[in-house]
Formats: sequence, structure tokens, C-alpha cells
Amino acid sequence: MQSVRVLRLDGALNPRSALAIRPLDPEALEGSKGAITMFSVLVTRRLPVAVVTRLEEHCAVEMHRGEVPLSPEELRERLAEKDAVIVLLPDRIDRLALDAATRLKIVANVAVGYDNLDVGHARAKGVVCTNTPDVLTDATADLTWALILDVTRRVSEGDRLARAGNWKGWTFEFMLGSGLQGKQLGIVGGGRIGRAVAVRAAAFGMRVAVASRKDPVWPSSEYMPFDRLLATSDVVSLHVPLSRETRHLIDQPALARMKRTAFLVNTTRGAVVDEAALAWALREHLIAGAALDVFEQEPEFHPDLARLENVVLSPHLGSATRETRTAMADLAVSNVLAVLAGKPPITPIQ
Repeated sequence: MQSVRVLRLDGALNPRSALAIRPLDPEALEGSKGAITMFSVLVTRRLPVAVVTRLEEHCAVEMHRGEVPLSPEELRERLAEKDAVIVLLPDRIDRLALDAATRLKIVANVAVGYDNLDVGHARAKGVVCTNTPDVLTDATADLTWALILDVTRRVSEGDRLARAGNWKGWTFEFMLGSGLQGKQLGIVGGGRIGRAVAVRAAAFGMRVAVASRKDPVWPSSEYMPFDRLLATSDVVSLHVPLSRETRHLIDQPALARMKRTAFLVNTTRGAVVDEAALAWALREHLIAGAALDVFEQEPEFHPDLARLENVVLSPHLGSATRETRTAMADLAVSNVLAVLAGKPPITPIQ
């Protein structure tokens, strides 16, 4: 009997450690190739070949290879006879999609956030939903710090100037940025990625404040109300899931509370920030700058942002390392194989 290889996540990650994933004992998930080849799986985007090969050893796999995403109608049509689906953030598994998938047992989201899934309706239909926590924590925290350093030290702005041939040579006050030492990093959201960003702050001499629904009790950080965090922080970094409560959490009033010397960084979900309000605040110099890795209507974003020099625009690169994206896809496949073999999912969405 051939066993299915599954990955298990060890507890909390050390933000400086490698991806804390290790194979389960082969007996932890029973199931031969013959036991689950009856199942059909849809993969809505291209995934690493090695990961897909592992899935194909046990299931009939249909993978969409086109550059253009499946339309909602195409997605519903392809889901009709599928037992499992592996999706990415742009793919919406809503009520209509779930109702069309009469055989569906699991939706495996290759992401931590799951605002693209109707989890409540899935649960009502007995469909398991999973995500990929932990494996992208370090990559996203690193990217957050890349954006913080970029926008405060004007790296991308300087790159554009140099490439355009507008650099006339070194001068004492040319393109002065903002230092970080002794300043406050305000983290909005007390989850894994926010904590990993906070841990890295010590290397840059920053003190940490955090605002969340409850005190996460992080070492060397101060828990404070959201409004106070906005008013006192030199860098505000967003790490909350998208929900009704957090949509446009950063709006005109929130931006007006921030220091004029402060910077806003968003690596969570685009709609947490009202882009029109942010463009207004940047034009009016109510804040010093912003760095965004996510946008309200990706891949589109507010046109005024592209015209402003004090904004860094990153095309959703938070988890974009080869190692991390492969680990995310591998975990999604492991969740599918576990559920199809009659086992509990590894990382279910609670």
C-alpha cells in the first residue's frame, strides 16, 4: 500500500526560523493510490509541477493553465463534478459556486486569508475549507520590512530618478529620508504576521505598539487603543483580516489622526485601506508616505497613487518566494489528500 505524504505544521513559528514544516509519519495518513483515484480535483491556477505531480499520483486532476482566470460561470461549470478544488485568492467560491458543486468535499485555499470563500455556506453544505497559515509568515514579514525601508529611505523614488537620468550627483541634502531608530512601529492586528513584523523591529531600534481586539501579550510591545496607535506611531503597519469591520478601516478620519511625518504600510488586504482617502491624504501631505502590497480591486488601483512619488506600489508580493509559494501549494494539496482519504484537514478554517 502506498502512503500519502502529508506535511504537518509545528506549533508557533520562530519568525527567524526556516519554514517549520516536516513530513508526517507515513502511517499518519493511510490511503493507497487506488483508494482515492476515484476522486476528481480542480486546480484553478498553475501550481509547481512537483506539487501537482503528488496530487496526480492519487487523484484525477484538472488544472487551469491559462493566464486569464476562470470566469465565475466557467468555475461553476468545472466544479460540477469535482470532489475537491484548490483555489487562489482571486478565485471566489461563493454561494453560487458551492451550490453548483454537488460532490464537493473540500475547498483548499492557497492563502492565509479567506475572504474569497463563503465559509459559512460551505460549512452548511458539509464542505471543509482550509487555508495555509504559518508557511508564509516569514516571507510576508520580510516583505513588510522591505516596504518600510523602501518608503522611509525613498529607495524606489531614487531608483526612478536615477533611471530617468535626473540624478545630478551627490549633495548634502539630496533625497533625505527618515530614520527608524528610537521611533514607534504601530502594528494593527495581533496575528502571526503582525507578531513576526514586531520581532524584527528590534533590529532597527524601533519600539512596538499593537492594536487588536485583545492584547496579544507580545514581549517588548505596548498594547494600546487603535486611535492612540494612529496618533503616536511613526510607521503604521496593517495586519488584520478583511471583514465587514475592517473594510476601509483606514479612511479619511483615520488618516487625519496620523502624524504628518508618519508612513502607512499595507501587506494584508487592499480593501482595509480606502485608496481614494489615502490618495487624498498623500496629496494634502497629511502623512509622509505609504507602501502598498495589496489593493482594493487588484490588479487595478486608484490612479492618483501612480502619480505620487511618496508611494511604493508592490504587486502583491507578500508570500512571493519560491520556497514559500511551493510550501503553500504543498500544504493545500496535503489538506485535499487528507480529507479525500477520510482524515481531518491539517489546517481547517475555524
